[in-house]
Amino acid sequence: MVYKSEAGRREILDHYRRVLDAWPVPAEHVRVPTREGETFVLVSGPPDAPPLVLLHGSGANASMWRGDVSTWSRHFRTYAVDLVGEPGLSAPSRPALNSGAVALWLDDVLDGLGVTRAAVVGTSLGGWTALDHAVRRPERVTRLALICPGGVGRQKVGWILKALLTRPFRGRDGGLRESAMTVAGLDGERDRQALDAVVLTFTHFNPRREKLPVFSDDALRGLTMPVLVIAGDRDAMIDSHQTARRVRKCVPHATVRLLPGVGHAVFGQAEPIAEFLRA
Repeated sequence: MVYKSEAGRREILDHYRRVLDAWPVPAEHVRVPTREGETFVLVSGPPDAPPLVLLHGSGANASMWRGDVSTWSRHFRTYAVDLVGEPGLSAPSRPALNSGAVALWLDDVLDGLGVTRAAVVGTSLGGWTALDHAVRRPERVTRLALICPGGVGRQKVGWILKALLTRPFRGRDGGLRESAMTVAGLDGERDRQALDAVVLTFTHFNPRREKLPVFSDDALRGLTMPVLVIAGDRDAMIDSHQTARRVRKCVPHATVRLLPGVGHAVFGQAEPIAEFLRA
């Protein structure tokens, strides 16, 4: 079950629709049929601009790009995809990560949008999804920008125990706010809007619990497109230092930026990513 209750599902999606109503740039709401069910895509930017596909992280939806889309949609036709099985407007299906099923789903999405080749930005689970597609379909990915991607550095598990131990004893939300601040590296005041959204989501949503498959050195060496990796050096979920080492060692055309003092939630990178995508 993707949601803990029908009422919780409605609350999350009502909040999401309010965010979409206040989207900072004109956008089309497109629904693409795929083998995993209908997929929702938020489309912005000039129709004749180069395509840019955006893939969000676990427990999120396209709303996570609202701070970036104004920058990117000036130069690109942006396609913010709601991953299936996540708390968005796409189908609740969860294709197996240890197979080619996710790449086949993304093939269907791109084909349905009429996109042959595109630059891709992905974060966390979306970064893993972007990498998986680039490894399996290198001819379809022109440039790859990855924010705290899964599947490269070690996925940490200690934070899960810490989060579960704090939840029963703190506050009305069972310590979820404190856990989110610790796990994602969010600041209670500066990141209040993002934190509120995380607390709402994980009050009612059941995230995927399996570990992300790790890409081999040979798979990373096969990435022929330019790659940008941005990660926080205090990421509590993924070993970002190992991610940086492996990408620098294995990926032929890679730029790596480790942000000091930053956790798993990375903000304010729209301009550097735009510069990379337009280079």
